[in-house]
This record gives sequence, structure tokens and C-alpha cells, in this order.
Amino acid sequence: MKILFSSNKNPNFITITEYIEKALKKEGEVLFFENRSFMLPGRIRGKIKFLQDFDLNRMNKNLLKAADSFKPDIFIEAGGYRILPETVRELKGKGIKTVLWTIDPPANFDPIIKAGGHYDFIFTGGSEAGDSLKEYGISTAHFLPFAADLDVHKRVNVSEPERSSYEADIAFVGSIDPKRYYHRGSILEGISDFNLSVWGPGAEKIDNNFNLRNKIRGDSLRPEDWRKVYSLAKIGICAHFKDKEGKVLCHQLSPRVYEIMACKCFLLVDAQRDIDRLFVDGKHLVIFKDKDDLRKKIEYYLARSQERARIAEAGYIRIVEKNTYIHRIKEMMRIIGGINE
Repeated sequence: MKILFSSNKNPNFITITEYIEKALKKEGEVLFFENRSFMLPGRIRGKIKFLQDFDLNRMNKNLLKAADSFKPDIFIEAGGYRILPETVRELKGKGIKTVLWTIDPPANFDPIIKAGGHYDFIFTGGSEAGDSLKEYGISTAHFLPFAADLDVHKRVNVSEPERSSYEADIAFVGSIDPKRYYHRGSILEGISDFNLSVWGPGAEKIDNNFNLRNKIRGDSLRPEDWRKVYSLAKIGICAHFKDKEGKVLCHQLSPRVYEIMACKCFLLVDAQRDIDRLFVDGKHLVIFKDKDDLRKKIEYYLARSQERARIAEAGYIRIVEKNTYIHRIKEMMRIIGGINE
């Protein structure tokens, strides 16, 4: 089976794109297409619509050329914002199965709505995307959330000299830019009197009056570093994106949920609608409702190491048995009928 996989790779750090591509390669031969291979910088395209349209059309034509050369059985687009409806139709006309896997919460879903109805199959990373698609008459989307890559996301031994650089009772790794992630800043500030350590971009934008600034240990971490953090932490915290104005809904689970659990770290996570479809509160992880609830649960679980370990182990087993990218791709292939028996 030949798979043309379209997504984008960040040149500075590994993302879910690489994890998906790796899992796809277990199903067949894969050709990757960079769907952000624009000729012009975004600062120029964003100001002149003609140039934006020109470059977008050029990239889509390059995708069709890649399909003509590679002759895939399946085309998979992760994202959906930059692939035009006419491109999807032309791919289908070549006898190629077309698949869309939405990734981000629907902040600006118009491009996906316009092209979505032309794909043979649609998978959504979060239930909020499925809701948005249904509003526009697309009711056939399948729920396919993020996952873990067990070769990358795993518990590791940390040498004694390194421990002081990564060790903390409570750990958070992720962006803390207060403009985009105000919810995270508020959550973390509320527990800043604990032995908390935070790694992530945006610290310089936090007001000096907040105690959280004293808990910042560093900027962005690569997987080989943050897995050391979660291998040592007693508690890993995950706080999801919340739109301050309530216009952009986000029910999906962050990739960090799966990654923390894959490191056998006890996870405290804020309430997300999609959690109940995948995990059991109190068995695989623990959900907190608000800042006060988080404080109570931190105090409770810091004092109960055996209970933490039991939940962390159950969460890890749940990841291994049902929540890897291998599982996700096999489920996708089962639905689209693309498995080579």
C-alpha cells in the first residue's frame, strides 16, 4: 500500500507529524508532502490576497504532481487548512482514497468546512471538530484523538548529576504565554506555593508580581529532556487551552496527556469532555475541576505515594494497550478499508 501523507514539520522540534508518519510507515510505503511549502513568507502573503492565493494554488499543484509521480492508494491530510476542495476532487478522480484528519480546535474552520465534504473519510482529533462539521451537514466524521509514541514517550533513568536540573514534586511543561494561555497561568499561579517547576515559552510576559515567575526553570524542552522531568516528578500537570472569549471550543485532549502517562507519571488534568471517552477518572488519571480542587488533590496525592503509583501504572498500561499512534493508524485503516491482509 502506498500512502501520500500531507502535513507540516516544525524545523525546531518534533511534533505529532513525525509520530503519525512513523506509524503510517508500518502500514506501507509513505511519501511525505510538506503542506506549508510556500514560496513567499507569511508576512507578505498575509498582506496581499493575490499573493496568498497564488502561492496556495502553486503548493496544491505541487501536491497533485507528487500524487502523479508517487501514485498512492491513499492520501491523508493532517490539518486540512491548506488543501483546496478542487485538489481533493482531483485526487479522488485519480482513484485515490482521500482522508482528512483534523488536528487543531476549530478557531478558523472555514477552509476545512469548504473542503471537508469532498474527502472520502474524515477523522477528528477532538469532538469539538466533529460538532462543527455536523453544523455544516458533515455528519460522517470519526473520532480519532492524539496518542503516544512509546519509542519517544517513555520513562527514563536520570543520572544523579542531572537530577537537580529536572527534579520537582510537581511539573508542568508547555507554553505559558498569558495572552494565549491565560487559563494555564491562573491555574499554575494558584499552586505556586508548592514545589512546582515550570518549563515553557512565555515566561517573560508574566507579570513580575506573580509568584509563578519564580517557578520557571527554563524555556521549551525537547522530548529527550521533558521525559526526564516527568520520569522524576511526583505529579505532572496538564492544563488545556481555553479561549478567553469562549468563541473557540476545545474538548480534545492535548498530546501531552498521553505523553505524561507514557512516562509513568501520575497525571492531574483539567476537565475536558473527551477524557471520558478514553480514560477513567481516579483509575488512569485524576481530573481537577478548578484551582481550589487542584490544590486539594495535590495535597491529597502528595501524601499518598502508593495511590499515585497505582494510578500512574494503570494509566501507563492504558496507553500501551489502547492509545499509541500505532493504534490510531490501525483504526483509521480499518475504517477506510486500507489494510493489507
